[in-house]
Amino acid sequence: MAATTSRSKEIIHCDPDKCNGCEVCEYVCSWYHGGEINWKRSRIRAVKIEPIYSIAITCRKCDEPACKSACPRDAISQNAAGVIHVDKDKCNGCGWCVEACEFGVMKLQQDTRLAFCCDYCEGLDGPKCVELCPKEALSYASLDSIGFSSAVEAAASLIADNRNGSGGK
Repeated sequence: MAATTSRSKEIIHCDPDKCNGCEVCEYVCSWYHGGEINWKRSRIRAVKIEPIYSIAITCRKCDEPACKSACPRDAISQNAAGVIHVDKDKCNGCGWCVEACEFGVMKLQQDTRLAFCCDYCEGLDGPKCVELCPKEALSYASLDSIGFSSAVEAAASLIADNRNGSGGK
């Protein structure tokens, strides 16, 4: 069964037309969460599909998170906003949550072997990766909002094509 995300939950969305794979999102994340620039500690991943396609991905706030279900120690919980939390006292680093995540965004810290994923910069004033993306490829919005924006852009493109006489061809 594919993971689904409630359309009203805000998630970090990456526009692949704007993302150039610079990895600034990874560095910003590791800096704000660990005080160092280290992509291995980042909660967001810049994925490059050669030669020209790049996208950043992070926790999708699944309605029924596979990572949570897979944890044999009940170390993973999800708050009302959909943010995943790992109880460091319960997590034993087995990695089952990492294997279960359909998006590949659950990770294990190399030094502590504790699971972690994006917390959407809880306690800060919003996701720092979104704020500091130099290409403005990242947004923090609901799937409904993202879908509406995409529809508006598509409609504007069709109107422009018709005005230019190409008729969308």
